[in-house]
Amino acid sequence: MPNTTIPNTERVTSGIPGLDKMLGGGFIPRSAVLLRGAPGTGKTTFGLQYLIEGVRRGETGLFISFEEFPQSLYRDAASVGWDLAALEEQGKLKLMFTSPQVLLHSLNQPESSILHMIQQADTRRAVVDSLTHFTQSISGDHELRRTYHQIISAFRREAITALYLGEEMRTDYTNREKGRLSFIVDTMLMLRYLEIDSAIQRAIVVLKMRSSAHDTAIYGYTIGANGITVSSRMEGKSGLLSGITRHSIISTVQ
Repeated sequence: MPNTTIPNTERVTSGIPGLDKMLGGGFIPRSAVLLRGAPGTGKTTFGLQYLIEGVRRGETGLFISFEEFPQSLYRDAASVGWDLAALEEQGKLKLMFTSPQVLLHSLNQPESSILHMIQQADTRRAVVDSLTHFTQSISGDHELRRTYHQIISAFRREAITALYLGEEMRTDYTNREKGRLSFIVDTMLMLRYLEIDSAIQRAIVVLKMRSSAHDTAIYGYTIGANGITVSSRMEGKSGLLSGITRHSIISTVQ
């Protein structure tokens, strides 16, 4: 894996083995990170692993869900050995089930209970599952884009490096994306199922990252007993993200 680390630059470690090298050392502090992927690709596991890494480093985390109750997250986390309930009891992690409308209203109110909780706990990492839920309640493109900006700015003001989960979107549809979320965030990662040689594999790629060099290659990843691990670079194939996989032809000119 190429070394794209920028020296003397503070980074926020992802907690995903192998990913920080792809990111040039980790996420940029206070940045907005969008993680897209189809159901079952491990977005929730990724988000929890990111927060667990923060706990290991003494950073309080917040997981905001619009569709999964805490009990469901407890069960999912237990399958990879993480005791979320214990971390909540210790005040190191907070799981919150709410609606997109309540979150937006709370982040716009300086005296809201959510902002008070974030400040009281000195929260440094947050995961929102998922920001694209706002497309269900906001029809106008301009209003949706403004909403995205409000939420991202609110977390940035609190010095939080936030990870936003979202449903997969094909890269060639980006220009038609409602609200242009892909253009608003600082970093965008994609998790993808791929069919290669009649077998299903998982792949991860960094599609964009502002203010940093990053690895643009496609890597495989696995989900195991300790969560997600980035594995080897996928070589000798083309068209992986388009869904039309071909063997690459490499020629050598003497």
